[in-house]
Amino acid sequence: MTAIRKVLIVGGGTAGWMTAAALAKALPREVAITLIESEQIGTVGVGEATIPPINTFNQMLGLDEAAFMRATQASFKLAIEFVDWMGPDHRYLHPFGGFGLDIEALKFHQIWLRALHEGWAPPIDAFNLSAQASHLGRFSLPSRDPGQVMSSLKYAFHFDAGLYAKHLRAYAEQRGVARFEGKVAGVAQHGETGFVESVTLEDGRTLEADLFVDCSGFRGLLIEQTLKAGYDDWSHWLPNDRAVAMPCETGGDGLTPYTRATADAAGWRWRIALQHRTGNGYVYSSADISDDEALARLRATLDGPALAEPNFLRFQAGRRRQAWIKNVVAIGLSSGFLEPLESTSIHLIQAGITKLLALFPDKGFYPVEIAEYNRLTAQQVELIRDFIILHFKANARTEPYWVRAREMAIPETLQRKIDLFAASGRLFQSDYDLFAEPSWVAVLLGQGVVPRRHDPLVDALDDEVVRGQLSRLSALIRRTAESLPTHDAFIARYCAASPTPARIPA
Repeated sequence: MTAIRKVLIVGGGTAGWMTAAALAKALPREVAITLIESEQIGTVGVGEATIPPINTFNQMLGLDEAAFMRATQASFKLAIEFVDWMGPDHRYLHPFGGFGLDIEALKFHQIWLRALHEGWAPPIDAFNLSAQASHLGRFSLPSRDPGQVMSSLKYAFHFDAGLYAKHLRAYAEQRGVARFEGKVAGVAQHGETGFVESVTLEDGRTLEADLFVDCSGFRGLLIEQTLKAGYDDWSHWLPNDRAVAMPCETGGDGLTPYTRATADAAGWRWRIALQHRTGNGYVYSSADISDDEALARLRATLDGPALAEPNFLRFQAGRRRQAWIKNVVAIGLSSGFLEPLESTSIHLIQAGITKLLALFPDKGFYPVEIAEYNRLTAQQVELIRDFIILHFKANARTEPYWVRAREMAIPETLQRKIDLFAASGRLFQSDYDLFAEPSWVAVLLGQGVVPRRHDPLVDALDDEVVRGQLSRLSALIRRTAESLPTHDAFIARYCAASPTPARIPA
């Protein structure tokens, strides 16, 4: 066994510096880690929302949470609020964490469905602490005692992705990662094996490595332009191919502890409140609206004055057919793209890094391990793809864009899941499904997929027991949420960046 001695990361940004930081933390010090990036090449850099597994990544690195939040102007995220997906003035939450407590091994959402069918159930998010704290604009760190209601609070972050990359760059460089400024002008491959041997920069410098990580974004400089991975196009299910992003001063609802995704005529708009600004964007289909019209619509819906010029992005939903070929692993946008509706972009970077560490090679680069990486990557991304498609398929809007989405044929894997849930509320999870059962329950119900029946075993439960437990539990969760400090107040005490930005009155 011949150990990897040199790793070269091609590309910076969030993907590059997350990879560099994780490898610097996990690999022996004698492994040389180098990153190439060019300040002349812009990064996508509009990623602002995350999901709870980011905590695992930050904890693995040993980051101080409050310091990381100050450095990235971060706020907390407890949920995503979906507005107008079922028509005007309709809204629901996809909160983090579970709903209620199972009774006698029967799933809580089945017990709630019985109450719904009997006509007395409160909204299901009355049984989720993250949802109730979101409604009230409150936050506190969860309890470590599993017997406490506060232990059920799950959270992630809103942060400035560019500042996160900068924070991780400092972390990585302190641990020996070498950064080279420059653009890649050429790639050299072994004449017989096709393995990448080195890259040459525009200034003539040549950098060799044993393992190459492609973090070059949509270009896929190594994985596609050099190794011809191929691309599975999913735009027939996810037709949005454009986005325009524009930050503004914080106004409107203020520093909300949740992301907002508002359906619009030809796509959807995001609103994400950070400490120093609010991030906004419109993700849309260029077949249904022009760039100018999309920008006008976004400008008209900002909370306050814009803080930057619009940033237009072009993309194609899908994935590389192979994320690992020979001695090149693609991580981040170089491996594929799913629109940011459920804040999965940064998580997919994290998932790629986690699998790379779990299957870290030696110089043998054994095909069975590469095949396993590609199999797991494909399975994870396809499950996320299905979850995102659900939001578009199960809509009740009237514009042509949305009618097409409602009428489109969807992957059989998703159709089977919808049909099974619609029949009796049953869900069966894959081990690699990022979104656990409560997430599917929240979005299926929120998008109008209400089961016709419930699990018949629930009918054996005593009616008074069910009513009493649901009443006590919802009241306890509400009281707990009401006892928390406001989101603004908690941030001011725990992790406020300096100087604290001024806010526009609502």
